[in-house]
Amino acid sequence: MSSELPDSADSPPAGASGPASGPSRRTVIATGVAVGGVVVAGGAFLAGAEEAAAEGAAPSSRVSLTVNGTRRTVTVDNRTSLLDLLREHLDLTGSKKGCDAGACGACTVLVDGQRVNSCLTLAVRLEGAEVTTIEGLADGDTLHPLQQAFVDEDAFQCGYCTPGQIMSGVGCIQEGHTSSPEEIREYMSGNVCRCGCYVKIVRAVEQTATRK
Repeated sequence: MSSELPDSADSPPAGASGPASGPSRRTVIATGVAVGGVVVAGGAFLAGAEEAAAEGAAPSSRVSLTVNGTRRTVTVDNRTSLLDLLREHLDLTGSKKGCDAGACGACTVLVDGQRVNSCLTLAVRLEGAEVTTIEGLADGDTLHPLQQAFVDEDAFQCGYCTPGQIMSGVGCIQEGHTSSPEEIREYMSGNVCRCGCYVKIVRAVEQTATRK
């Protein structure tokens, strides 16, 4: 049975009494037009919002730097940290994201030979810089002396902080802050080891500095 209302339902006789028989076709059509207008207007509003969002996108910059001996040029959001550049753009995941606030040292790398917390360093400020990460220390299959010392001294447990510890240790040795275990501890104090391997870490750095 058809659910369509007869044409006569459009205009009930004048003076007719009794309960309404439901919305007329004219009412349904008018309502549909109104709803359609809202949908169209809503679509236009969403399109405008997307366009506005695109116009308000964060600015990006092109930066060229040398990472582990290889020249790399990338375009990044100006807010991108060196750590995120390394991990997300260059697929160098050895540097770890721990606190992301410069308090744990897990992200330590060398920039122009100096230790930095890569999570606090803006990538766009490193135009022309030379960056060394944990992936760039070994010479082929031959470990860097400090990497080997960490193995020899069993200076790690979970290993999450180890890349940052090693990079900081390399910087500490290059800076000449290895005259005593106390000095090493002082200049390595920015690197946190949640497993508590500090004694062995200091020993590894001391051993490597002595052999240098």
